[in-house]
Amino acid sequence: MLKFVGGVLIFGAATLYGFLQAAHYVRRPKQIRGLINALGRLETEIAYALTPLPEAFSSVSKQVGEPLASLFRNVSERLQISNGASLRELWQDVVKEVWVRTSMRQPEQEVMLQLGPNLGLSDQSDQIKHLRLAISQLQSEETDARDDQQRYEKMWKSLGVLIGALIVILMF
Repeated sequence: MLKFVGGVLIFGAATLYGFLQAAHYVRRPKQIRGLINALGRLETEIAYALTPLPEAFSSVSKQVGEPLASLFRNVSERLQISNGASLRELWQDVVKEVWVRTSMRQPEQEVMLQLGPNLGLSDQSDQIKHLRLAISQLQSEETDARDDQQRYEKMWKSLGVLIGALIVILMF
């Protein structure tokens, strides 16, 4: 009886692990799409509403879901209380801090880190150009993420079940 319960627990844990890995592949394209939408909203705030950056970041944070909302909210809060720190430094710190809570990978992080130094340092039209460039780069990454999702989501689910079954079979 104890062996049976152990087998069920091992099978369940392996299956759960496979499904959790597959969930990363499902969340990544959604989070990239959310980031694209957030940058589009930031562009609108800068271009049409002529909103100062701390307020623009705060406004965008209210319009997107977590974990992206915390990215823009933290930048906004740190800008308002900064003691001479540049937006570039704040942006890099917050991006690195928040990125661990996302399912996104290094290429998307690099796009965001490259965007930071260009915000707030140049005129409105130059900032919009950099935002559009970041959006186009993220759209390319979203396409890759969707391809990865189709390729690996089902594989991880199956792999979790099969490894769990293999371990249980080897136990008995």
